Amino acid sequence: MTIAPVHVVGGGLAGSEAAWQIAEAGVPVILHEMRPQRGTEAHKTDGLAELVCSNSFRSDDASSNAVGQLHWEMRRLGSLIMAKGDAHQVPAGGALAVDRDGFSSAVTAALEAHPNVTIARGEVAGLPPAEWDKVIVATGPLTSPALAEGIGSLTGEGALAFFDAIAPIVHFDSIDMDTAWFQSRYDKAGPGGTGADYINCPLDREQYEAFIDALLAAEKTEFKEWEGTPYFDGCLPIEVMAERGRETLRWGPMKPVGLTNKHNPTVKAYAVVQLRQDNALGTLFNMTGFQTKLKYGEQAAIFRMIPGLQNAEFARLGGIHRNTYLNSPRLLDAELRLKADPRLRFAGQITGCEGYVESSAIGLLVGRLAAAERLGRALPLPPATTALGALVNHITGGHIVTIDEGPRSFQPMNINFGLFPHPDVAITTGPDGKRLKGPAKSLARKQALTARAKVDLDGWIAAHAGPAAA
Repeated sequence: MTIAPVHVVGGGLAGSEAAWQIAEAGVPVILHEMRPQRGTEAHKTDGLAELVCSNSFRSDDASSNAVGQLHWEMRRLGSLIMAKGDAHQVPAGGALAVDRDGFSSAVTAALEAHPNVTIARGEVAGLPPAEWDKVIVATGPLTSPALAEGIGSLTGEGALAFFDAIAPIVHFDSIDMDTAWFQSRYDKAGPGGTGADYINCPLDREQYEAFIDALLAAEKTEFKEWEGTPYFDGCLPIEVMAERGRETLRWGPMKPVGLTNKHNPTVKAYAVVQLRQDNALGTLFNMTGFQTKLKYGEQAAIFRMIPGLQNAEFARLGGIHRNTYLNSPRLLDAELRLKADPRLRFAGQITGCEGYVESSAIGLLVGRLAAAERLGRALPLPPATTALGALVNHITGGHIVTIDEGPRSFQPMNINFGLFPHPDVAITTGPDGKRLKGPAKSLARKQALTARAKVDLDGWIAAHAGPAAA
């Protein structure tokens, strides 16, 4: 029996993962990627799953971190993105960070080699043709105007938008290591790491205040046609954070806790700038949390005020691009199909999830849902107690169905424990029977949530989703 293909529009993280899951299920898939015929403001290559911002997949701690739990679930479900991320990891403390070029090349090669995958280069201008009866739209934050207009014509409302800024990348050999030092916060080691994976640049109070003054006075990029568009709080430009209060950066990306200056161990820095390895060779480091919309000339001058970066050479300065996403709770059904045209499913950032891992996870689920539908099989959604189920609930509005608080504004969201249902039992005491308080109680609660998620995810896999990945 000939099986008709599923079409996936967009070769980013979500589209690549969706295509892989469909192909692995034995269903042919055509993956449409407009690059290199049509580029974007942020992409630099024509590779699939290109990382256009950070190279970090964030925490890999699957016992007490929500994104680490999502990593675990994706690995159990045979994620291509996680497999290639693991294969191309670079040191990053407790995080999973990857060599962006090696990672993209590996994802591209895997999809090109799969017998059930056809890669079609060229833009899908406007809505997909009517003869494509099953389509996944995974065009991400840089959806082409023609397709966005087509979606708008079906939904009757425009996509929401926010700005997403890119952090600068510095050549390692231009960093003054007589001032800076290697250390992960609290010496925490992660996959491929040693516990000394970040470069730390210390500032005293006077240097920090001068840096804030320069940020506030600097000339910023203006986007008059997009005025009034909100930023996503998880990716604020540093100058916007500085405008919210002089101490905001010091308790955000420049927090000095958990670090000891090896050059001057008895003196605690007032603030610290961290840089994370960006490629496997260790020749490039990105300024962690330093996404910005400062003009290029301003960036170089201001960032060289940071001790250790006074002679910094930049492989890439920070930039800014526009993201678009749907009002998904209103427009999509529980299985992420467009209510106005159910042949169209959506995956990735365009659905209103935020982050590489979250986008890939939704691509994984939507790919499996589309393949099951094509094969005439039922596939229930994963339990809401899992990270994947909690994320889907956020996107579709499942987390607010029993609450009546009036009109709500749908905003992009990273996976976090606030999206998980409460633990089955209250966590009040530890294994030793002593009452838990403060951080210990919070940690125990997180560990209870991840332990439950693992059991429930494995139960779902056994009942509905086939064998788990090794």
